[in-house]
Parts: sequence; structure tokens; C-alpha cells
Amino acid sequence: MKTATIPSLRVQPELRQSAEAVLQEGETLSSFVEEAVRRNVAYRRAQQDFIARGLAARDAARASGEYVDAAVVLDKLGKRLAQAQAGHK
Repeated sequence: MKTATIPSLRVQPELRQSAEAVLQEGETLSSFVEEAVRRNVAYRRAQQDFIARGLAARDAARASGEYVDAAVVLDKLGKRLAQAQAGHK
């Protein structure tokens, strides 16, 4: 498969210096930028999937007429959190 390029990016000199300052040994600025793009793409896909699942759940609830009160959900989550915290002490 052929490779492609990402458009050149003009930034303030301070941003370039900051990026160069955090490079790990053997890492190039190009590989750093590529990794940043990969992570952001993955994050945005996950965000889109999360929103799609939420909208699907909303639609399913509307269609079925079955809803769970927010107070009930928060209470259950609070209990799960307390159990998890007690297990780590």
C-alpha cells in the first residue's frame, strides 16, 4: 500500500520547541505528530460510537416506553463505586 502525506502544519515556534522538548529517545517530530493524529482519530471514533450508542438507547427507550429514573441509576452507580473503593482498601 502506498503511503500518503498529511499537509504541512504551520505553528508558532514555541509550540514546535515544546513538542521537540518532549520527544523520547529515537522519536522524531514526524513520528510524534503521526502518533498524535492516530490517537485523535481513535478518540473521535470512540466519541462518535459512544454518541451513536446513546442515541440508539434513547430511541429504544422511546419505542418501548421503558425508562429508568436517573436517581435510580445514580444510586446504583454510587453503590458500585462504594463497593469498588472498599475492595481497594
